[in-house]
Amino acid sequence: MGKKSRNERETPVKETFEPLPLESKAPATVVLLLNSPEEDILIKACEAIQTFAEKGDENKVSLLGLGALAPLCQLITHNNKLVRRNAFMALGIMATNGDVRTALKKLDAIPSIIEKLSLEGGIPPLLQLLNSEFPVIQHLALKTLQHVTTDRDANKTFRDKQGFEKLMGILNNVNFSDLHAEALHVLANCLSDSESVQLIHKSGGLTKLMEFVLTPSVPEIRSGVIKCITRVAQSSESCKVLHEQDVETVLVELLSLENTGVITSACQAVAALSFHVNSKERFRELGCISVLVQLLSRESLALREAATQALSNLTHNSASNAFEVYEEGGDKLLVQQLYQSCPKIVANSAATLCNMAEHEIIRCSILSHGAIQALLEPLKSTVTQVLVNTAHCLAVLASDEEARAELVRVGGLQLLVDLLRSHSKEVLHSACLAVNVCASDEPTAVEMCKFGALEILQEINQSKTRRNSFSELAVNGLLNSNLSFKYSLTSSLASTDIITGGFYDAGKVCCQKSFQELFNAILLT
Repeated sequence: MGKKSRNERETPVKETFEPLPLESKAPATVVLLLNSPEEDILIKACEAIQTFAEKGDENKVSLLGLGALAPLCQLITHNNKLVRRNAFMALGIMATNGDVRTALKKLDAIPSIIEKLSLEGGIPPLLQLLNSEFPVIQHLALKTLQHVTTDRDANKTFRDKQGFEKLMGILNNVNFSDLHAEALHVLANCLSDSESVQLIHKSGGLTKLMEFVLTPSVPEIRSGVIKCITRVAQSSESCKVLHEQDVETVLVELLSLENTGVITSACQAVAALSFHVNSKERFRELGCISVLVQLLSRESLALREAATQALSNLTHNSASNAFEVYEEGGDKLLVQQLYQSCPKIVANSAATLCNMAEHEIIRCSILSHGAIQALLEPLKSTVTQVLVNTAHCLAVLASDEEARAELVRVGGLQLLVDLLRSHSKEVLHSACLAVNVCASDEPTAVEMCKFGALEILQEINQSKTRRNSFSELAVNGLLNSNLSFKYSLTSSLASTDIITGGFYDAGKVCCQKSFQELFNAILLT
């Protein structure tokens, strides 16, 4: 008969304990010993239960029937570190059985177990479980590590306990291919700091990741590897390491695959790497922008979210990339994305258009595709980032006189003024910038003042907590559009203020008269 695979191994029948330095080796007696006051006996009893439970579900159920759960749940709070660890190990092995898990839920023990888990009683035992001959235990250990390693302190413990070496051992072993996806998830969690990246780089781990990406495999494996790359790219130092590995070429190749999940993961990695100047330029050379623009027409919301994020990062402070998106017809597609229901797609698209609109020829093209009308709905959003990016985009587009006129015509000014009431500092700053730009000509400024913009801004500037340089800038912009009102409010004009026809001295503003009333009076003269 041929050798059985890892997942085809038979579950052993009920066995007795291995020889122990205890008076009895019967399971029932060992369970009783869990109540012993002697620490040495507790340590060995927990070890024996773990060994016994590892040999099959029948043994786990037997231990459940003998009442092992209650004392084990008590021992995880023991003063002795080794007792705690062994008790956790025994509980972990037993919990792979459905009946045991049900019993733990009935005892309401799971919250208590989670609460008492510490980084020191947690990671070392889990790493030991990776050596188990039973695949189900290895899978469970990796799934648990996925959750544990989301904590920064846990990552350090994982690194100190040679966790990376364990993971790379699994990834380098073709016989453990069923564990690769889960191992990659754990690895991704641990690659958020440069120290971990340098460690895995020195051990040849990054080269191994590149091999995984290039080797045809199931999508889940590839997505897991790309997620690792994305985590590595979070720091500038790590980005340099990836750039030296020519990771950009690999990612652009992945963007051409058929699997949507893999493409989405690749877009996320491109977005992360695009903060690094050299990678940003390299992506343009490889034709990455053209591919990303094409992805804006795909149905998947997750894919378009990732693609717009990548384009936003690629065009930030990069005129070359902005023109590349424009030449590929990306500005029209991005304007269309503003009508989407997904907030992140809208926010990313507005940010990209804002980056591109700094260049006049591109700005004119964006406006020709109906960008002002498309920005109205996002201005009503309740999502902070959508409002911030939309107001920023509007501020850049409104430098065009025709754009300001259209904004008045479609009713966008009221929405913009409403943003001045926001309690979000970021939204308020962005709205103030847009108001200042829109106040460039008198008709637009007058309309905003009719909607109460000046009064709102004056209230903000009188507040010690809300006053800021942006609100002062916006007030000055509005006042400069109507020198009669500015003189009534401040009793002075600057040397740069040029009086033309229609100036009217309405007198000093008195406290009984509102800004709005005075402004309306001046408008009627």
